[in-house]
Amino acid sequence: MVTRRVFVKNGALAAIGFGCLPNFLCRTAMAAEPTARKKVLVTVFLRGAADGLNIVVPFGDKDYAAHRPSIGIPAPAKDKPSGLDLDGFFAFHPTLQPVLPLYKEGRLAVIHATGSNHTSRSHFEAQDIMEGGASGVASDGWLNRYLVSTPDPKTTAFRAMALSPTLPRALTGRARALAMRDLSDAGTADSFQSTYGNLYDKETNSLISGAAKDMFSAVETLKSMNLDTTTGGVWQQLATLIKSDVGLEVACVDIPGWDTHKDQGGIEPGGALRGPLNTLATGLSNFYRALGNRAEDVVLLTMSEFGRTVKENGSGGTDHGHGNFMFAMGGPIQGGKVYGKWPGLAKEQLYEERDLGITTDFRDVFASILQGHLGCQKLEPVFPRYTIDPKNLPSLIRTPAVAAIG
Repeated sequence: MVTRRVFVKNGALAAIGFGCLPNFLCRTAMAAEPTARKKVLVTVFLRGAADGLNIVVPFGDKDYAAHRPSIGIPAPAKDKPSGLDLDGFFAFHPTLQPVLPLYKEGRLAVIHATGSNHTSRSHFEAQDIMEGGASGVASDGWLNRYLVSTPDPKTTAFRAMALSPTLPRALTGRARALAMRDLSDAGTADSFQSTYGNLYDKETNSLISGAAKDMFSAVETLKSMNLDTTTGGVWQQLATLIKSDVGLEVACVDIPGWDTHKDQGGIEPGGALRGPLNTLATGLSNFYRALGNRAEDVVLLTMSEFGRTVKENGSGGTDHGHGNFMFAMGGPIQGGKVYGKWPGLAKEQLYEERDLGITTDFRDVFASILQGHLGCQKLEPVFPRYTIDPKNLPSLIRTPAVAAIG
């Protein structure tokens, strides 16, 4: 039996348990009352701890190959399978071929040796810390605090949403946000409204009734768009929502499956890393191309809770580590570059003598995007108990929206 509590959490109404909402999203059509073009931030969480050292390969570090004799990605070479050269020191895993043109076009940047100064190797705790954006576990998320600190009188039900069955911690908090498993099957949208509409109309709790109003408004808007998404999946849906100017400003997407403790694989076909990496590469490429000229308004940022051990384990995989990488992609991105100071892979340079060290705090990357892309001038409320130093912010945005931190 489905109750109201299934749908309401921290001010968000999550459409979960249906397996479907709208089957409307691929023909080009506008919402009934489109808003002005907005700057949009899309975050992609690679859940499970992606192996940044085999995704953005530091082949120029002489210690890399020695740590990974069977799963290491060979230095770029013309006569054999190998990494895809970026700058003579770093290379992409060959599965990232679909996004290599974006890097070369200057629309994709890498930030390496990033992460949290927290020492946890627990997936769930580390994810909570990263999505909380605070020193330690926070009760709300950094994206929700951003929304609270930048109220918008023209906000629509679509200002913040997750394309997932439940709301991610990054969006939990006082500001309302939507969580929808999928926008590709609207068979139960009318049934949802007819079944729960009266129930929520009678609700006296303003938080619950407000969240319900957002969900019903979103369903009505999607119905009015008369769109069709029979192809393209979540990335096509997201691109269509952005191009339709329904007021989307912040969106969250998850890609699971990165916990490669065994049979991770190297340069040869197969291996546990190939599947999620292919999902990421094709998804990012398809999303960017689907945006068309709206890519100039969109920044996409990837993250993962921590990296993996520098040395491969006895099962042909890697274990929970520390430092990792991030991608920043979009029209505003000053890409074609690997940002961050490289800490080195010699034993004395490793974190706890086993992991990649961290030279860029993940909150500095978040702050750079919020400030430069979305124009957030009040970063202290978003990152409590953490001092943002302008000198630490990577210059990821071509033409920053704000010149200085407020």
